[in-house]
Amino acid sequence: MDLGYVSIQLFNGLVNGAFYALLSLGLAIIFGVLRVVNFAHGAVYMLGAFAAYLLLQQFDIGFWPALVLAPIGVALLGVVVERLLLRRLYGLDPLYNFLLTFGLALFLQDAMRLRFGIQGQPYPTPDELSASVSLGPVSYPVYRLFVIAFSLLICVATWYLIERTRLGMVVRAATERAELTRALGIDVDRWVTAVFAIGIGLAALAGVLAAPMRNVAPLMGSELIILTFAVVVIGGLGSIVGAVTAGFLIGVLASLGAVFNPAFENVIVFALMAVVLLVRPAGLFSSREAA
Repeated sequence: MDLGYVSIQLFNGLVNGAFYALLSLGLAIIFGVLRVVNFAHGAVYMLGAFAAYLLLQQFDIGFWPALVLAPIGVALLGVVVERLLLRRLYGLDPLYNFLLTFGLALFLQDAMRLRFGIQGQPYPTPDELSASVSLGPVSYPVYRLFVIAFSLLICVATWYLIERTRLGMVVRAATERAELTRALGIDVDRWVTAVFAIGIGLAALAGVLAAPMRNVAPLMGSELIILTFAVVVIGGLGSIVGAVTAGFLIGVLASLGAVFNPAFENVIVFALMAVVLLVRPAGLFSSREAA
């Protein structure tokens, strides 16, 4: 077996895992606070990529400002959705939230397909990150190394925000004991909206990072969201550490499986999910976070 090919597949697995980690982290945060399974997460990922593309085409705003502006803009859209739509369904069966977000995903994908067509739009790699780094016989694109490092940084910062700050303490209290938190004079509804916006912003950020690597297309998040849900289930619903760890783990395992047979890439993910559900139904990292 060619060691260079295996190294490239391992590297590609880490890159894919970086996207899984960001997406599943956003899903885990939203589910942990709102108990909403956000099926529109893949469409939000697509919107992040299109936001970066439109900023470049319409306003000549490059990658680095778009890395900040696009997630903020999409997160503000998430605030509107949470205030106007999701908030009306919190007291109902969770199936209604699922159906609403599924409908939103279809609406957003079809709206972008009507505007831009089915073909993907190219997005240039930033000049500062367009080179490659040689490590032995293998050459790695600098931009993909940046994606791995930046995603890890964002995941660690999000974990620190939720677990080690006063804001995180309020959010966790609102998640576990909403009525008691309200009794202490804390506006739980305000924090719910903010947390939903953070989860949406993480998905949009993943979309911006994906734009230089993949064509920006209306359906770019439709397949990815299924794998992301599998990652969240494996890591543990609502678990921040589980979402990030499982994201990178699944990315690496799927890519290494493709070394033996490309058909194994997706089979490994769902086979592992089935085993986890049988052995540990709450997920590998189910703990106080997912309680």
